[in-house]
Amino acid sequence: MAKGLGKGINALFPDIEEKHDDVIEEIAIKDCRPNPYQPRKTFHADAIEELKESILEYGIIQPLIARKSIKGYEIVVGERRFRAAKEAGLESIPVIIKELTDEKMMELALLENLQREDLTPIEEAHAYANLMNELKITQEELSKRLGKSRSHIANMIRLLSLPEQVIAYINNGELSMGHGRALLGLKDKTKLQAVVQRIRKEKLNVRQVEKLIIQLNERPVQKKEKPKKDLFIKERETFLRERFGTAVSIQRGKRKGKIEIEFYSDDDLQRIIETLEN
Repeated sequence: MAKGLGKGINALFPDIEEKHDDVIEEIAIKDCRPNPYQPRKTFHADAIEELKESILEYGIIQPLIARKSIKGYEIVVGERRFRAAKEAGLESIPVIIKELTDEKMMELALLENLQREDLTPIEEAHAYANLMNELKITQEELSKRLGKSRSHIANMIRLLSLPEQVIAYINNGELSMGHGRALLGLKDKTKLQAVVQRIRKEKLNVRQVEKLIIQLNERPVQKKEKPKKDLFIKERETFLRERFGTAVSIQRGKRKGKIEIEFYSDDDLQRIIETLEN
């Protein structure tokens, strides 16, 4: 599972940091709604339940951040606390109101997801990719701003190039990030699904998969041998090559065949045509 990502939200958006003079308001839960740009749609019920129990015992320790909208307030940071507070039956929640654009709302939603400690590798990879796309920055720039190595970010994003079914296995925990990284090294992609099924069936660990990939990559790829031409075809090819003074190939199929005569310039083509006419 992904852990807190280094510098966090304040590194990218210092203007969102809570200040001592920020006013904390009690806002009715019925007037609040989730961030419309929230990229994550699934919230684990057990995590919400655990947070609900904590809120019932200790209250909401850290206020949420929201922006005023036509229909009330939109949660910018703290959607899990918002959901847990609703489950706990609270009528109001502590909120700091900020003025934010739609773009900033989207960016902060992505960052909040990165700050969670229970992100799957795929969710983390998507968050990195989305951040680079939304902020128009490179992996190197994102690395510096988040305090994560560029290689880590690159390796996470590479997981998104795996087939959808493999991504799903990583997302639901059947395969680990290590499994995914090992699978990326498989040269013959036609063997990928078979390897994945073997991992799941035999419960192979990452080290075992890495060894298996090395073995598969070391095996020479068997090339299909071209069917040998019979003696008659070979003789005809030789005759035509000598006749036209260029490479000639005869291919005979079940129903029809074809003759390919190569030429290298317009003059060469004209020479071959004149030979055919004679």
